[in-house]
Amino acid sequence: MAGTKLIATNRKAYHDYHIIEKFEAGISLAGTEVKSIRAGSVNLKEAFCTVKNGELFVHGMHISPYEKGNIFNRDPLRDKKLLMHKREIMRLAGQVNRDGFALIPLSIYLKDSKVKLEIALAKGKKLYDKREDMARRDADREMQRAVKNR
Repeated sequence: MAGTKLIATNRKAYHDYHIIEKFEAGISLAGTEVKSIRAGSVNLKEAFCTVKNGELFVHGMHISPYEKGNIFNRDPLRDKKLLMHKREIMRLAGQVNRDGFALIPLSIYLKDSKVKLEIALAKGKKLYDKREDMARRDADREMQRAVKNR
């Protein structure tokens, strides 16, 4: 995509969840948080999203305080409001409550100078699913080695 710059990804999400559907959401941030994100000091590893009173929030997303900031720095782990259309939020809330899905942030990126968060509707993997994925990756790696050595 033109005008996009990837800042951080959540690799753990692909390991722990089956990704069903992806969405793009804006984030309501303070100025020093945006500067810190542009510097790349953000962590999505333990983050998750919830719907409260018809609004979407991301919890556990750590944005390090901006080094050159002062009193305007915010709490690094504060809940950040996500910006999506009301209809989309209600649809996601219905699926999360009914079907046992979770809303997980996948990546954070800049799109035309705006900070965007890619979230996913995901279902948790069981231990045997994770083992199956690891075995499949190992088999693919072995096949690639065999083809390369020929």
